[in-house]
Amino acid sequence: MYEDLSLYIDGQFIKGAGRVEQDVLNPATNEVIGKLPHATRDDLDLALASAQRAFESWRRVSPLEKSKVLRRVGELARERASDIGRNMTLDQGKPLAEAAGEVIFCAEHAEWHAEEARRIYGRVIPSRTEGVRQLVLREPIGVCAGFSPWNFPFNQAIRKIAAAVGSGCTIVLKGPEDAPSAVVALARLFHDAGLPPGCLNVVWGVPSEVSKYLITSPIVRKVSFTGSVAVGKQIAALAGSLMKRCTLELGGHAPVIVFDDADVDRAADMLAPYKFRNAGQVCISPTRFYVQERAYDRFVGRFLDKVKAIKVGPGLAPDTKMGPLAHRRRVPAVTDFVEDARRHGANILAGGEALGGPGNFFAPTVVADVPDDSRLMTEEPFGPIAGMVRFKTAEEVLQRANSLPYGLAAYAFTTSTRNATAVSNGLEAGMVAINHLGMALAETPFGGVKDSGQGSEGGAETFDGFLVTKFVTQLS
Repeated sequence: MYEDLSLYIDGQFIKGAGRVEQDVLNPATNEVIGKLPHATRDDLDLALASAQRAFESWRRVSPLEKSKVLRRVGELARERASDIGRNMTLDQGKPLAEAAGEVIFCAEHAEWHAEEARRIYGRVIPSRTEGVRQLVLREPIGVCAGFSPWNFPFNQAIRKIAAAVGSGCTIVLKGPEDAPSAVVALARLFHDAGLPPGCLNVVWGVPSEVSKYLITSPIVRKVSFTGSVAVGKQIAALAGSLMKRCTLELGGHAPVIVFDDADVDRAADMLAPYKFRNAGQVCISPTRFYVQERAYDRFVGRFLDKVKAIKVGPGLAPDTKMGPLAHRRRVPAVTDFVEDARRHGANILAGGEALGGPGNFFAPTVVADVPDDSRLMTEEPFGPIAGMVRFKTAEEVLQRANSLPYGLAAYAFTTSTRNATAVSNGLEAGMVAINHLGMALAETPFGGVKDSGQGSEGGAETFDGFLVTKFVTQLS
């Protein structure tokens, strides 16, 4: 049984009842598996009003009580991970192990925010004048509007919800209409964990219409968006024109730098499955592979061996390692990257084409000797395709890696302290992983620089975008 899809407003799950409904498709078959109700204008107004009403009381609730709710969400997420993961596989396409693992992993986000919510501190500033007390307070900003994507529908939504409610804010969330089950399941988790009505509201609809309505509402004080650079810039412009704070986690085009002195086999063994998880539909997916000349042939050969062993198929099949692309439109989009690489003289070492059948399947693809001005090396492909190129020196590769407007994630493999220091200091990215892949943990900040966004989610920085600073000075 697929998730019973609904809106969630003021503590109530609301079905279609004459509302416009959208077909939800299984990307492995392109069959309709559910109907998603779109919010009416009255629904959006009710969600905003309930969020505002709930904020007036929730902001004053003890951090201990907020923590209890978030802890219970973590417990329930683990208990229900199998069912939530199965539904996520049905509407998003990723293998069941990845989907259920996403839910279990995200239980830690609820627990981390439960702990950090108890540690939102102000400070006392020593006064210059006797009898004056100077305080700095951190207070919740108010009602938030959140917009979460389809590639990690549970992960990206829970980060926004947990940060908002943990800080004392309330939130109206528009999740991904193409993969909605995980967000509806999240609403059930928070509902069953005892979150008061109105603190979380979930709405669906035409993305551009819903986002504009929520952002321009005078009730909304903060916007949190995860998605493409182009849409993120539009949202930032709209929110900025109204002086509303934004947290933006946008696209990436992550470079990987493999030096001659790296443990080449280990690097290839780690990177191949990481590149093709979720069919490459990952904002921090390693995509531009820069391999130093003496290590190139060995790395590419080892990488290809791993890629050719990846089993592509429906996400519910037990032996599947890579599922379909989430949308039918992504198949020609990835094909265009391959064809552009061919026109630029690149060599297709593996894959390069869509697979037969009714679903949105595309073969894991490796392209070698790709010119730096090709689309694959300049635009985020957001699919199962990796580009391999050679480099000579650290100075050269840093210049090439930093040449794009993206700056989300970057990776490097080396046994040299000098090289490690050079890439740590030189890479223009919000996150840099050296000799492993340790990003997106609950206790670490997640965010980019340049066109890849502003602000961070997770880590000690997690509440920064949801709190305002108030200075109080008092003469006794």
